[in-house]
Amino acid sequence: MTSLAGLLRQNANYRHTWMGQVVSEAGDYFNNVAVLALVMEKTGSGMVVSGVFLSRAIPAVLAGPIAGVLLDRFDRRRIMIASDLLRALVAAAFVFTVHQQRPWLLYLLSALLMFASPFFTAGRAAILPSIATREELHAANSLTQNTSWATLTAGTLLGGIGAAKLGYDAAFAINALSFVFSAWCIWKIAYRPGPAAAASHSSGARDFVDGLRYIGSIPLMTGIAMISFGWALGGGAAQVLFALFGEQVFHRGATGIGDIWGFAGIGLLIGGTAGHMIGRRAGFAGYKRTVTVSYLLHGAAYMLFSQTGSFAAALLLMMLSRVGMAVTSVLNNSQLLHHTAAQYRGRVFATMEALRNAVMIVSMAAAGIASQYTGARTIGLVAGACGMLTALAWAWMDLTGRLREPPKRPEP
Repeated sequence: MTSLAGLLRQNANYRHTWMGQVVSEAGDYFNNVAVLALVMEKTGSGMVVSGVFLSRAIPAVLAGPIAGVLLDRFDRRRIMIASDLLRALVAAAFVFTVHQQRPWLLYLLSALLMFASPFFTAGRAAILPSIATREELHAANSLTQNTSWATLTAGTLLGGIGAAKLGYDAAFAINALSFVFSAWCIWKIAYRPGPAAAASHSSGARDFVDGLRYIGSIPLMTGIAMISFGWALGGGAAQVLFALFGEQVFHRGATGIGDIWGFAGIGLLIGGTAGHMIGRRAGFAGYKRTVTVSYLLHGAAYMLFSQTGSFAAALLLMMLSRVGMAVTSVLNNSQLLHHTAAQYRGRVFATMEALRNAVMIVSMAAAGIASQYTGARTIGLVAGACGMLTALAWAWMDLTGRLREPPKRPEP
């Protein structure tokens, strides 16, 4: 298999995609930390934090089916560029929220930003097999996900410092410029749309339902969708809890929020590296066992994180929780890339993303409401238990033979 360094050195198309990813995702986390810190500074309300996340999650769910169909009908590269440019305009408009006392503008801009996102994120996954050979594909998937987690680590740590030192205006401006750079990088790709980008004469709704049938017809994809459901069931609450733990439990303000996100990113990076190494050697049976163990680690560590009284221990446990999640993510995504037919890639990846966001809406809403009646530690304990239950469900599917390996997709 191709090494990560060799992939960047030899594949110019992937290199351009990677460069845009590094800059735009780091800018995203400047925005995320700045928005959370701004909300906590102005309101101190877990309900408002939950409202911001819901305003991001709901539009992403609504956009998912549209994005999947369009990405399978038209030129995926052009759709990604349009998404970047629209997000640049919206990100720049966040500067108007700094002196707005009421949160409605944060809700509106967050909704617009996230509505445009699935057109890019699902598109990036869908074009990966078109810009990387089969031998490069596992390395490309691993590097793409590890890069996301590396930028999470750097972006959140720097974002917390940046929001505190440079101010919110600068954080939002950096995010806007990062999208412009990403659009330029995608424009540089020498990408030729294949059959998957050909226009269809059927309705968009029919195409979307056809994509759902395709996922349901492959047991492994159904199992991976179940993993996405289980993660999001606890992960949505985690999005709210990071702010509550940093601000109200450990009383460390924007820096504390950034630290928790940063150590989560470190864990994701370690787990992503481990997932890459395991994926290069493990067979299909080993892959399934690894997912079970990794998700048990994820759930158990998060439950302990929610109960510890030490901030240092909390950071360590958060890191371990994300190690388990990252291993699973790299291995599952690699399986999807290898087994999904080209004409369904947009819908498969957009549907998986929309599923996660839909479940996160319920989870975030429940966490926001629960925060008015119970402590963050109790909510965190329940969120971690959801990860444990997901691991047990996956293990049962594996042991009962419900996770058969699909046939390899033919070479393009």
